[in-house]
Amino acid sequence: MKKIYHLKTCSTCQRILRELQPLDGFELQNIKSDAISPDQLEEMKILAGSYEALFSRKAMLFRQRGLHEKQLSENDYKNLILEQYTFLKRPVIIFANQIFIGNSIKNIEQAKEKIHS
Repeated sequence: MKKIYHLKTCSTCQRILRELQPLDGFELQNIKSDAISPDQLEEMKILAGSYEALFSRKAMLFRQRGLHEKQLSENDYKNLILEQYTFLKRPVIIFANQIFIGNSIKNIEQAKEKIHS
């Protein structure tokens, strides 16, 4: 599978997509206009090992809702990501049964190396 979950309006996601070019055969899913399905999230979780690994604590709603003061369970992470796209750490790149989550330089370099090797 070749898929990238991203936010079209996010300048960081746009920059990363440009860095990863060419993306022949990749399906791009804008998570704001095309919501993540429970099956898609489950597939990501299997590759990532947990819902927590997919969860963004940088989302503005994380602090606004007081979630930083709570002990969240795996089920909480799952439900929050499905409820609000901003809780997904992005981009999420799936390539050859590997997953690359987030925008760290190291992560993007590893994804780029894997995609273009």
